[in-house]
Amino acid sequence: MKAVDETGKPALRKIFRARRHQAFTAAPTLQGRILDQAREELRRRHQQGLLRHSVGLYWPMPGEVDLTALRLDLMDEFGLSAALPVADGQGNLTYRHWTKAPLARDGCGIPSPLDQTILSADQLSLLLVPALAVDRMGIRLGYGGGYYDRLRCRESWRDVPALVVLPGACVSLTPLPADPWDRPFQGWLNEDGVQQSSG
Repeated sequence: MKAVDETGKPALRKIFRARRHQAFTAAPTLQGRILDQAREELRRRHQQGLLRHSVGLYWPMPGEVDLTALRLDLMDEFGLSAALPVADGQGNLTYRHWTKAPLARDGCGIPSPLDQTILSADQLSLLLVPALAVDRMGIRLGYGGGYYDRLRCRESWRDVPALVVLPGACVSLTPLPADPWDRPFQGWLNEDGVQQSSG
């Protein structure tokens, strides 16, 4: 897929922010439906023996799907821990265990664990990642910081299963701009369940 001029991405971010807002406004139950689908996906993966380690969640920014309730589900139902990303404000992202301890703001001002133990890729069974949009090839449109891109380009992280989480209205039917470092996601999770990407 040919990369396009970066000026296209700001316009797309604006479009998909509006779509996301409209989707949640039009369907007040949408958040709960996506959360239920996430729970079902975790159960399915657990039954198949695919969840043996932590699951990477995220602290939701305004407008994003809120999956924070899954932390207790992972602990109570599967005996697993959750992890949250920690950004340093300079482009680097790590994951740390999300415990009951209070959270602190990371380098981007997002609540994150104070625990200094950085998790390695083999300590995570699944990453659930927020997005403004995703296309059928699994190319994600984020906020432009490139944190998840840099992490998933590292060789040790390339095989960690990762799904984008967003409303169905934000699945683009046309290809999104892609740069050489963009690594397609295996699929996405929305109110209809998990869809596999064709990339």
